[in-house]
Amino acid sequence: MNIKSVLLCRVSSKEQEESGYSLPAQEKLLRSYAENKGFEATKIFTISESASGKKQRETFNLMFAFVKKNNIKIIVIEKVDRFTRNFKDSVDMYKWLEEDEERQLHSVKDSIILHKNSRSQEKLNWDIRVVFAKNYIDNLSEEVKKGQKEKIAQGWLPTKPPIGYKTVGDKGHKIHIIDENTAPLVKKMFECYATGNYSLKRLTETVHQEGLRTAGGRKIPFYISKNRWNGELYDGKQEPLIEEGLFNKVQQVLKSKTTPKYSKHDYLFKGLLRCKECEGVITWEIQKGHVYGHCNHYRNCTQDSWVKEPDIELQLLEAFKGLEIKSKRFAEWIKKALKESHKDEIIYHSSSVGELGKQHDLLKQRLDRLYDDKLDGKITLEFYQKKFKQYSDQLKSIDKSLGNHTNASIKYFELGMNFYELSQRSPDIYKRALLDQKRLLIRLVFEKLILVDEKLEYAYTKPFEILHNAVTTTNSSKMLKEVVLKEEIFEPQEMIDTTIQNGDFEDHRSILLPRVDSNHKP
Repeated sequence: MNIKSVLLCRVSSKEQEESGYSLPAQEKLLRSYAENKGFEATKIFTISESASGKKQRETFNLMFAFVKKNNIKIIVIEKVDRFTRNFKDSVDMYKWLEEDEERQLHSVKDSIILHKNSRSQEKLNWDIRVVFAKNYIDNLSEEVKKGQKEKIAQGWLPTKPPIGYKTVGDKGHKIHIIDENTAPLVKKMFECYATGNYSLKRLTETVHQEGLRTAGGRKIPFYISKNRWNGELYDGKQEPLIEEGLFNKVQQVLKSKTTPKYSKHDYLFKGLLRCKECEGVITWEIQKGHVYGHCNHYRNCTQDSWVKEPDIELQLLEAFKGLEIKSKRFAEWIKKALKESHKDEIIYHSSSVGELGKQHDLLKQRLDRLYDDKLDGKITLEFYQKKFKQYSDQLKSIDKSLGNHTNASIKYFELGMNFYELSQRSPDIYKRALLDQKRLLIRLVFEKLILVDEKLEYAYTKPFEILHNAVTTTNSSKMLKEVVLKEEIFEPQEMIDTTIQNGDFEDHRSILLPRVDSNHKP
């Protein structure tokens, strides 16, 4: 009767697999050895180079659990460094052998057979091989870490890039470039989620239908030329796939408590209306082919009215019309006020750029002096590295601010003019918009929408509120005769400042309105 045994095969590198030193080759060798010894190979455990350290440990533990449970006395391996490269595994093996005199460990190529009563010289032979195997793996790990550290210092991520990028170049000189096949889908994913109209599940389904396949849900700064490695952020040399502003906008939406939850149906006003009495979110559902909204009475609310979605839309269109200016003279005055306020912004822009330039030059001088002090031995290497990082980070921040100011003047004027155009055409834009665009327009114009029985109450966002107050006054019969609107009623500079502070308008207005021509003169 053959003695039961288990075989352990392991290949540690791709080079070994490619050179024929594969798992099947080891299995063939171990099967032949077991057959010659009269052992029955009950089970084969295998560990490939692609397995993680955790997975390798799981396989090792499973093997010992299996032999103990099935009372198997023999373990056959190829050689010591195929079995273990750390002292813990060796200790576990000795413990297993000590529990039963019949248990044996056969290392085929090392010609070692260990058991409880093995001579000290045989155990020493084994232990020395374990030490060498551990030393080899420690040196290999050290060299890998050194290579990874150098790679990240050069601005390249020492691992596979996230989806949207691909790896090119020869071994040792590989870099990451934008993947023309998946990059557009990644950009679309960020742009969609930044609108605030998508739940994560809905976004996943959308990009999946477009052909994008990805895993994980971590914040990935790689897309804005930042590499995260060992918990630290490094500047990367890869071309950014998306703008930093869009990336940060998505992070804000992810953290927001109002991020949409997944729903089988996409309702226009989902998450946008609240009950006035209990302040709960209005629920929407389909009944007999019509979309109705109603309060869920989570807080003992007494409102029991159900309202049709089209009825709310009609009331919403009236709210949009509340922004339309009937007086042509007032309309022209607003345009003129926008242009005048642009002049003040140019003055501020120039002074800001000048101050940033001075700070930039000062930091460059400090870096030069710091380098000279290091060469002269006046400061330690540790102090040099600390101050160099401090000054370099400040310099990068200033360079970023200067870059932001470069287009500030044009964007400032565009923002004001697009705000005016959007406010005057909002009913028409709304009627022609798709569902997501309608939701976006509603978020831009209205601070809140409240349902009282079947009536809609609303409050404009700050810039549109200021405009609405001015429009209400000027559209009255008396004020239509006025030549100029008094400053106490409408202050153009305040309108522009508030619009800019709102943030959402700048982020999303290009979806609803075309961008002002680059040759446009204020």
